[in-house]
Amino acid sequence: MRKQKGFSLIELLIVVAIILIIAAIAIPNLLRARIAANESSAVSSIRTINTAEVTYQSAYPTVGYAATLANLGPGGGAQTCPAGGPVQATACLVDGALANNMGTGGKSGYLVDALGAAVGASPLLITYGVGAAPAAYNQTGVRAFCSAEDGVLRANPNTGGAITTPQTGGAAACTTPYLVLQ
Repeated sequence: MRKQKGFSLIELLIVVAIILIIAAIAIPNLLRARIAANESSAVSSIRTINTAEVTYQSAYPTVGYAATLANLGPGGGAQTCPAGGPVQATACLVDGALANNMGTGGKSGYLVDALGAAVGASPLLITYGVGAAPAAYNQTGVRAFCSAEDGVLRANPNTGGAITTPQTGGAAACTTPYLVLQ
């Protein structure tokens, strides 16, 4: 009888089965880790925008807060600041990837937006809202986040897929079901 070389079909099937079992255990954990990383990035983006809004309001006191997120960056579609330097319409306080994320499908799996608002007849934008929502619920994130001029970051504990756009309504809208982020 000749000596066999290689592996039998049964041995190969056992190895493939073991690999599939390991993958079945590892892949859900990998997805949860990616969602956690995306949520951390969204929270960091909101904090960056909060700081940029305060800086913008200090730099342009006759305007108040920025009207749009694009005003905090290098301008609509631009990735670098204009050669003339920062101005009211393009303050260059946040990078182009964050400032233009709504038009490019989001940043790190989240859509992040900010809007300034006037109250009453005042021409000043004395309030703003910034929010982040998962671009694809349960794939890129499971919670939505918002903040306003008070600087308090809030999270919706379970969007259930219902929130698909960032909450930019300011302090009044950034309440229930949003809870203060711990």
